[in-house]
Amino acid sequence: MTRTDRRPRKRLDPDARRAAILEAAASQFATTPYDRVKIAAISEQADASDALIYRYFRSKEGLYESVLEQALEELSRHRDQALSQQPAGSSIRDRIQVVTAVHLEHLAGIPGQIPLHKSGAEPTGATELRAESEAELIELLHSELNPSQQLRHEFALHGYLGFLNSAGAHWASQGCTEDARWALIDAALGALEGALGDWAA
Repeated sequence: MTRTDRRPRKRLDPDARRAAILEAAASQFATTPYDRVKIAAISEQADASDALIYRYFRSKEGLYESVLEQALEELSRHRDQALSQQPAGSSIRDRIQVVTAVHLEHLAGIPGQIPLHKSGAEPTGATELRAESEAELIELLHSELNPSQQLRHEFALHGYLGFLNSAGAHWASQGCTEDARWALIDAALGALEGALGDWAA
């Protein structure tokens, strides 16, 4: 996009410039399907040039994947922090409730971040990042629940994640209301407990 004003761009060090581009890209990707986002719109919002964006990120795909990776890392940090703040002796249900609440917060899309559940075309790398993040959550559930080796319990963990993402996407489409959020959390915990047979699986 050719600039029509003569206002000089603000000089930033490389780290700050990269962060500004990521912030602008996150804002665009959070509200617009991937295939409809234009690099020109990101460069305008970031007060950068298209060429500068491609200097930091080799392609639109690479930029999108960097934004998504940042959002997923933030999810992991929030989840770990929330669990670390639980009182000693907290029940398994309470700890999984915290995990569920944090997941839904990100699923709905914290302002400026790509929601965890995204419809429409995405680059292959993004799909792989989402799969890695889901595998990390399954591993966390294993460590918290210590389920048996029964196939039923393995399916229960994956089923919980599928339920959470599907029902959570519906919740997000309805406006992410607080009352509905707690109803969804209760439903997700009930589905997991029912599939396991007991929290002490």
